[in-house]
Amino acid sequence: MRISRLYTTIALTVGKTLELDEENGHYVRTVLRLKKDAEIILFNGTGGEYLGTLVEVSRKTVLISLSRWIERSVESPLQVTLGLGIARGDRMDFSVQKAVELGVNFITPLITERCQVQFKGEKKSQRLIHWEKIVQHAAEQSGRTSLPELSEIESLHEWVNKQQGLKVFLDPYAESTLADLAPIDHQVTLLTGPEGGFSDSERVIAKAAGFIPVRMGSRILRTETASLAALASVQILWGDFGVSPLNKNSVAESD
Repeated sequence: MRISRLYTTIALTVGKTLELDEENGHYVRTVLRLKKDAEIILFNGTGGEYLGTLVEVSRKTVLISLSRWIERSVESPLQVTLGLGIARGDRMDFSVQKAVELGVNFITPLITERCQVQFKGEKKSQRLIHWEKIVQHAAEQSGRTSLPELSEIESLHEWVNKQQGLKVFLDPYAESTLADLAPIDHQVTLLTGPEGGFSDSERVIAKAAGFIPVRMGSRILRTETASLAALASVQILWGDFGVSPLNKNSVAESD
């Protein structure tokens, strides 16, 4: 039987008995419906995970005794940064969730010219908290022990000039494909647009910042499909989807 995994910000130590916060306690008690003496795995995103046993499950508290540290990592040798044009509703949630499953290391939600989402008042901070929860749950489900970093919402114009490694943006009208390129220092930065794609001026800005336009096949993909296709492609080409580890001979050296 698969053991449930749970992310927590609490410091973890073998031999320690810890009390879960109210939100995680509710999740264990009500959603997972775990009982006393059930095993559970905890991780805090710093690498590795801890096997624990529930020693108390009540309406007031959930206590877990940690018995063993497990040294385990499922991280790709390829470091992937994703600049994700903000899409509406479930499309954005889906893109964030699947990006975590596909091994992304850094995610930045981007405001672009054709972004149809408006952030008024506290809505920006609320959306970030919402996406952070999606990142955490996706890491729990996918078995990751390192938590991808979700950055503050930025404008595309500010973000593009701070990126490193091989830099590409998805453009259905581009001539190049990912197979024509190679990562730099095991790093790839992907830039994907919102519904409606990038404007002409954003294409100019991205190219000026060193981003190479690439197409994902002959068809125009929806925003949530494009980011997933690109992430899967870079993991197949240079990451951990292949039989062999990253082929260092194919990796371009930085200047």
